[in-house]
Amino acid sequence: MKRRELLGKCPVCGESLDVTRLACRSCGTAIEGRFDTCKFCRLTPEHRAFVDVFIKNRGNIKEVEKELGISYPTVRNRLDSVIAALGYRVEEPATEKGDAGAERKAIVEALARGEISADDAVKQLRAK
Repeated sequence: MKRRELLGKCPVCGESLDVTRLACRSCGTAIEGRFDTCKFCRLTPEHRAFVDVFIKNRGNIKEVEKELGISYPTVRNRLDSVIAALGYRVEEPATEKGDAGAERKAIVEALARGEISADDAVKQLRAK
């Protein structure tokens, strides 16, 4: 029998689902009750796929960009979306706060960590 992936959200109303039965594939023992799923299980398949790529690349945004073929801002937006889906507060980007200096600093720090190339840093700094 083909194993199906655990659903984290109700397909009808979108609320969290409870697991009510656990079973051992080896001996057949079954336990019934109400069990919470982990917060990662409640992520959408798209979020889980992004988290998988992000972790595989050790959080290196430049590598995530390359693997997914998307831009730095898109990686950041997807990461912010996952952070919010996990229930954490997402900080506003520096541009929304009107703090261009902080944004420039973030670009230089990303360059120092090797997350973006020197050419990308120059382009981003010139765009500010």
